[in-house]
Amino acid sequence: MALTTYAELKTSVGDWLNRSDLATVIADFVTLAEAQIERALRTRQMLTRLSGTVTAEYTALPADFLETKTLKLTSSNPITALQFESINALDDLKQTFTSSGKPKFFGIAGDYFRLLPTPDTSYTYELDYYASLANLSASNTSNWLLAMAPDVYLYGSLLQAAPYLQDDQRISVWAALYQRGLEDLRVADDRASGAGTMLVRARTFG
Repeated sequence: MALTTYAELKTSVGDWLNRSDLATVIADFVTLAEAQIERALRTRQMLTRLSGTVTAEYTALPADFLETKTLKLTSSNPITALQFESINALDDLKQTFTSSGKPKFFGIAGDYFRLLPTPDTSYTYELDYYASLANLSASNTSNWLLAMAPDVYLYGSLLQAAPYLQDDQRISVWAALYQRGLEDLRVADDRASGAGTMLVRARTFG
């Protein structure tokens, strides 16, 4: 059976489970799988870029934000990449940077990124970040992950049925296949970015 749409994925999950009493909760299994995948996976397909302006110490993060890649001030010359610090470190640094100025550091505080020093004027920024999946639904029938790695979606969804399946012997098999799918995505991402080639060359000269 094809695994290219949300409907096909739910049908396939039901077929693999072979349980007629789970049809109404299969959508929940898919949603829970997506949440788990977002916590575990970081690949180039998840990277997105946002531009905006900052005028205060705190600026709201995008709704689909998962993790920062880089944050740069683009209105300065040269373009300035800000240094990430923990919130505790920023609290300590604030004892030194008591006046407003051109930001040098940033951190993540809840749903906001925090800048230090506090901007003394309006600065344009460019945020490269890992975004959450465009979750599957009746209106969003596919996304890049389902197209590239339907196995990850399938086995991840099957694993979320574990509370219902309890001691089903298939769970360990699905878990292994799910983890292999995630690792294959990471390896493919490393190769696409050139990291795989660099590792091979390093071994050649070792």
